[in-house]
Amino acid sequence: MANWACLIPLFPLIAAVMIGLGYFSGLLPSLASERITAKLAVWSLSLSCLLALGLLMAFLSGYQTDEHVQFVWLQSGDLQLPLRVTFNSLNLALAGLFSIIFVIVARFSVNYMHKERGFHRFFSILCLFAAAMFLLVLSGSALSAFMGWEIAGICSFLLIAYAYDRPVAANNAARAFITNRVGDAGFLMGIGLSLHWIGSANWQDINEGAADLLGNDAVILALCFSVAAFAKSAQIPFSPWLARAMEGPTPSSAVFYGAIMIHAGVIVILTLQPLFEVAPLAMGVIAVVGLLTAFYGWFAGLTQTDIKSSLVFSVQAQIGLMFLECGLGFWQLAVWHLGAHTLVRSYQFLTAPSILHNAHDNPVRSVPSFLAARPGLFAAAQQRLWLEPAIEWMVVKPVRRLARDLSFFEIRFVDPLLGSPAPAIRAISTLTQIEERKIGARLDNDEDRFATGSGLAGKLTEWSAGLVNWFEYHFVLRGVGKESIKYGRKLGKSANKLEQILQMPRYLVIFVLISLLIAS
Repeated sequence: MANWACLIPLFPLIAAVMIGLGYFSGLLPSLASERITAKLAVWSLSLSCLLALGLLMAFLSGYQTDEHVQFVWLQSGDLQLPLRVTFNSLNLALAGLFSIIFVIVARFSVNYMHKERGFHRFFSILCLFAAAMFLLVLSGSALSAFMGWEIAGICSFLLIAYAYDRPVAANNAARAFITNRVGDAGFLMGIGLSLHWIGSANWQDINEGAADLLGNDAVILALCFSVAAFAKSAQIPFSPWLARAMEGPTPSSAVFYGAIMIHAGVIVILTLQPLFEVAPLAMGVIAVVGLLTAFYGWFAGLTQTDIKSSLVFSVQAQIGLMFLECGLGFWQLAVWHLGAHTLVRSYQFLTAPSILHNAHDNPVRSVPSFLAARPGLFAAAQQRLWLEPAIEWMVVKPVRRLARDLSFFEIRFVDPLLGSPAPAIRAISTLTQIEERKIGARLDNDEDRFATGSGLAGKLTEWSAGLVNWFEYHFVLRGVGKESIKYGRKLGKSANKLEQILQMPRYLVIFVLISLLIAS
């Protein structure tokens, strides 16, 4: 049964590769082959949906329990890093729910994206994202989950920048991508600490070994995964990237930020429930962050006048409530909340264009009276509590200044000392000179100049090369001749003088003291 589960992410992955290769190789013309691309995407997602629902029904009927299959990705000594696929009631239910939404969104997108310039690119990315999310929810290992986590982030970046010729879309995609990399660092730290403290990166081993961790190790481990969850689910202080993600097409907004990917952080927290239960401080942190995010989403959403912005701040508030529920220990409530919210938001995002079309004559809803009577509060809500400018002032600008200072230091001090590397044609000339020397051409006039360099490091290298070249020429190439005998006698006399000096009592005492210091 677990082997069949491996096919759930495999079907959309094959479709993504086929569409991408067909498009970039020119086998799928832009307009004439839209039907082929649509059928590949819809049928692959439909197969994954049928398989996920079949496995879920078999699991609920008691056919199999807690099966898993794994592939060893890396092995070093006793340490094994497997890519593990497992299933239980939570991840099979999520796989079945997400697969239904993927099929609906894919079928909706066939008409919505018709005659769009990036039709094939959109469906290739959508199928790749589906494979990544199936891998994430079915994974039994933090390593395979991180692969799905990263691929989903790349797909998010590509679809936010779907209209890549628009500067706003490209800038928003870059900001969202960079913000999520902070969460990726937390995820990697969690994997590293799990391998160091527990000896395994499997979710089950992490949860079982959490109770045996010493001191605050469980809290640190839980906080690492919490940072990853906060960034992926746009919690405080990572919230601003979610509003920028609305630059993508409506189907991608529905499947990424309304229904599926935005819940990835909550899924990780739910997967690590036993770990968080032995780390009450971490549960308190996610409860506070969830509460602050829920307030932020509600308050900023009061003044939004376009439908997608209103929806995205409502999503943010609901995700914050899920983190609050997890932090307070209401795990089952968070699971049901996640499932219901996924269905509702996907429907709302997909119907947003129709709502705008049918309600274009209706007046915009006025802001609440307590905001209308307080211009300061209204400005704070409209400016989204100035969260993004505050983060830019506290984090982005200092990093930019540091980068500018380091660049100045490198240009003014490091480069003059180390010198600049020789161009590629210089290296080719050196090889040519070697061949010339072999045949005795001697086309260059400066025969003694063996190497050249710039800067302090370059000059040291040049002098060292010259010294070695002189030694090789006089003692190796010319053999044992009168010059080598002469230099050998001089070297022998110098060595005898040095030996006589070192045998003096004062130098012997110094050597004895140095030996005692080294031995101690």
